[in-house]
Amino acid sequence: MSTLTDQTESATSRTPQQPLEAVLRIRYRVRFEKKDLLRWISHRDLARLWERVVRRVALKPSMTEGFHPKPRIGFPSALALGVEGFDEVVELDLAEDLSPAELLERLASDNQPGLTIKSVARLPAGAKKAQLRCSDYTITIPEGTDRAKINDAIEQLKKQDTVSIERKKKPVVATVATQIPKLELGPSHLHLSLAATDAASLKPHDVLALLGFDDWIENGSSVARVRVALESDFESDDANEFVRAETT
Repeated sequence: MSTLTDQTESATSRTPQQPLEAVLRIRYRVRFEKKDLLRWISHRDLARLWERVVRRVALKPSMTEGFHPKPRIGFPSALALGVEGFDEVVELDLAEDLSPAELLERLASDNQPGLTIKSVARLPAGAKKAQLRCSDYTITIPEGTDRAKINDAIEQLKKQDTVSIERKKKPVVATVATQIPKLELGPSHLHLSLAATDAASLKPHDVLALLGFDDWIENGSSVARVRVALESDFESDDANEFVRAETT
């Protein structure tokens, strides 16, 4: 039978526990395209898709803490269902140190239809998470639409200081000059920039409604986000920090 003295001696004779090794956590910023049939998945499904891609290419993600740990994968802005994105951003926190070129190659090797990897940046230690500054969109103009009517609608909207939209059955007021810094008519598209704000931000469909063109989508118009501008972006000439995919 063990005595209290025996238990004490046994405890004091054990080798002191070694300090836990710090877990590696490196953030990578990936720019990608989401197009073709992939535009018909929701933002939540897109997040799940990225989790599957990370598993399929055998990356070692940094995991959240708690009872249900998940890979640390973040997006500065959700893309609406049905909208193509040609310059989207996702951030991956990995528990392994890869060069941007190796990570780009492994992500691209998954060959997910509709998902194209454009660039990979290995962010410096302490870098803040990506924050959206503004988004640029193109909206195709349905055939037969009166261009003079479009120009008049644009001019009338630009003359307004503020506009009101409904969001979750509540009115939201937006400042036109601040939240719509660009709205121009091109040969076949509307070119639109929408600024991110602390309040509810406008969406392309909101602008179409404000212009009086609610029926454009029903009449075959398509929306694409062509640029995601961040508050603080990161590019470098150093291949150990940034690499862009080769274009064919």
